[in-house]
Amino acid sequence: MTAFNVPQRQEFLAELHVGVLSVAADDGRPPASVPIWYDYVPGGNIRVNTGASSRKAKLIERAGVVTLVVQREEPPYQYVVVEGTVVDTAKPTPMAVREEIAIRYLGEEGGRAFVSSMENQETVLFTVRPDRWITADFSGEV
Repeated sequence: MTAFNVPQRQEFLAELHVGVLSVAADDGRPPASVPIWYDYVPGGNIRVNTGASSRKAKLIERAGVVTLVVQREEPPYQYVVVEGTVVDTAKPTPMAVREEIAIRYLGEEGGRAFVSSMENQETVLFTVRPDRWITADFSGEV
């Protein structure tokens, strides 16, 4: 196993993956971990759009820090873990950003249809600054 270098880890995170976001919980429960769509451009911040009234959103607002895991689920196995700080919160999420993230995962037509179907849902956009990276690349072992 080797670690990704800086450009490799940023490119991997920018690829299309469903991430798993973890955030500290309350009331003695373990951290909340949920699959999530996200947006990232190498060298920038991570953007996560979610329902404003969700437990996840409330926990992120309270904690101010999250962990995002993205992985390749088939050989060669690779992953990037980003621990980050929420540096901006926008409520509601700007419509253009909602569409950008949905189109990233569902394509132009599907993304716009998805956002349209959710237009009455109150949303929040979290912008997360990557503070710490943990990576692994098992390509050399396959």
